[in-house]
Amino acid sequence: MKSFYSLIILFFLLAPLFADNPLYLDPNQEIDVRINDLLSRMTLEEKVSQMANTSPAIPHLNIQEYEWWNEALHGVARSGIATVFPQSIAMGATFNPELIERVATAVSDEARVLHHAAARRDIRLRYGGLTFWAPNINIYRDPRWGRGMETYGEDPFLTGLIGTAYVKGLQGDHPRYLKTAAGAKHYAVHSGPEHGRREFNAIASTKDLYETYLPAFKTLVDAGVEAIMCAYNSTNGEPCCAHNYLINEVLRDKWGFKGHVVTDCWSLNDFFTSINVAEDAVEAAALALINGVDLECGSVYNPNLVTAVERGLITEDQIDVALSRLLSTRFRLGMFDPEEINPYANIPDTVLNSSTHRALSREVAVESMVLLKNNGILPLRDDLSRYFVTGPNASSIHALIGNYYGVNDRYVTILEGIAGRVQIGSQVQYRPAILLDRPNVNPIDWSTGSASVSDVTILVLGITNLLEGEEGEAIASPYYGDRLDYSIPENQLDYLRRLTRNENNKIVAVIVGGSPMNLKEVHELADAVLLVWYPGQEGGNAVADVLFGDAAPGGRLPVTYPMSLDQLPPYEDYSMEGRTYRYMKESPMYPFGYGLSYTSFEYSDISLADRRIRRDGKTTVRATVTNIGNMAASEVVQLYITNPPSRVTRTPLFSLRGFEKIFLEPGESREVVFEIDKDMLVLIDDYGKETIDAGDYTIAIGGALPTERSVELGMPVPVRTTLNVR
Repeated sequence: MKSFYSLIILFFLLAPLFADNPLYLDPNQEIDVRINDLLSRMTLEEKVSQMANTSPAIPHLNIQEYEWWNEALHGVARSGIATVFPQSIAMGATFNPELIERVATAVSDEARVLHHAAARRDIRLRYGGLTFWAPNINIYRDPRWGRGMETYGEDPFLTGLIGTAYVKGLQGDHPRYLKTAAGAKHYAVHSGPEHGRREFNAIASTKDLYETYLPAFKTLVDAGVEAIMCAYNSTNGEPCCAHNYLINEVLRDKWGFKGHVVTDCWSLNDFFTSINVAEDAVEAAALALINGVDLECGSVYNPNLVTAVERGLITEDQIDVALSRLLSTRFRLGMFDPEEINPYANIPDTVLNSSTHRALSREVAVESMVLLKNNGILPLRDDLSRYFVTGPNASSIHALIGNYYGVNDRYVTILEGIAGRVQIGSQVQYRPAILLDRPNVNPIDWSTGSASVSDVTILVLGITNLLEGEEGEAIASPYYGDRLDYSIPENQLDYLRRLTRNENNKIVAVIVGGSPMNLKEVHELADAVLLVWYPGQEGGNAVADVLFGDAAPGGRLPVTYPMSLDQLPPYEDYSMEGRTYRYMKESPMYPFGYGLSYTSFEYSDISLADRRIRRDGKTTVRATVTNIGNMAASEVVQLYITNPPSRVTRTPLFSLRGFEKIFLEPGESREVVFEIDKDMLVLIDDYGKETIDAGDYTIAIGGALPTERSVELGMPVPVRTTLNVR
């Protein structure tokens, strides 16, 4: 009997060695092996359940519940206390990819902390995962679009470089694991109008597709972005989330994209409720799957894909292909591995909203601020007798955060930043004076009197996310988030006019907002105009850093400010003719790449290593930049190429082909060198093909778009040379 019990004990000890040890739970196996093993154990219904943004747990397979939907445009959003960085358009204005990669690295650090802390408590809510639907790399082609603040501006080259930096920071550099999964959106021709976006059909020529709307997506695919989100609207007559050409032919076959495609939320419902490309939800689900969509944000895929298989509209093998891409993301995020072997699973909680991350947010804000005008009033002394801070955005948190924002317990408003910077004994007085976008109910105005007895008035104007943003977010917008009225609110201009009636008033206008707006009258009336975008949780301190000269403003405009909307084509027109710095012939209010400094720069000595090259050749161009002023500051050195006129297609006026942000002490000079290769000479023809024409190419290097308007506004004279291509 004793030996019998010994055998029983031995059996239980050895049983695990003979038990089914699933390959998909073995971290030493290749991911493809693990995926195939897991798929073989799943029913059709279980597979389909994992193809919606809210994916339920499958306990017998050790699959945890997972919510794919998460946001991180400028910090972890909607999840809990996290660092709120400046809005994306401000990141574009830095012209500094290295800085933005540091931002995204901080964001992904915080994302890992928040995710694991919640998961360890079995909290698996929306906005708590590791798959982020960011960055937004749509081209900001028209200032009326309310979501332009989410982008990096109007230029495909700049957008691609800043977007790549953000993806690298989010995803990390581990050979096996993703830190988080980035998702580039909205593929592919999407930039308004907001109202009716689900039914809108964007008509884009093949040239505009390959010259403007697709390049940034191609750049991010080459950089290894894990996901692509298809847009709500249709492009050239086909819904973007069932667009065989864009998804299957271009994204997957031509570019070799290996990640997953996700719909914008509930876009598949439109297939059978408004645009009528499917009879019902089952057909809609099948149509999206056939055309390359792997994950749905919404409720059409589950359970309708099961019915689609039963009807013969799709096969289970097609579901396996799509689900395998989603499982690959989850395996690469480490969701089926022990935490102790995942290098990203144990990032210390102390990084969350840390002093280091707060300092980084402040640094980005300073580097993004664009000085639009300065008659010498800035930088301010910090020991004046009385400062008057006023305007509807001076004490507003909305003026800091933009949209898709996180929450924080220590926002620093512009008023607070200024108040904390002046010397003891100096007075800081504050009155909001006016409402954001409508006349005061009470006509009595004490604020103009306060301005008249102050040494300087800091007037914080502009707009907020109440007036611009996504369709359902901008609750004060009469245009569903868009800005069909280009002016800043008239009541703000009225207040500025009243202040300037006293000629002794010294006025610094601080402009908040994420989109171009008509600042012509502000420019005329104010002594200085500083554009601060949505500068994040440390925005007030960053504004004070710039106003008081602790740092020079480092930003450049990533988008053109037209004089008026009369200079632009209709909003709904997606042709690039007449749009952005590349095709807008009229002189703008502020050009692309523009931004003044507290010092002056001079460009000289441009030279080419070769004056003539073959079409497949390369050369280098160099120029000297000198700080001829009295303050150390950064300069964004910009390289523009103008192709010779083409006989077969429209030629851009200019194309940004390189930039470098440098820091120079007073009197310091530096030689900046750019390599010019065939990719920088390419012109896209009317068929979407790359061509390089023989002829003379104008090479310009300067601190802004190389136009008369830039120089007229105070930018240094650019240097130019000619490269002959044969």
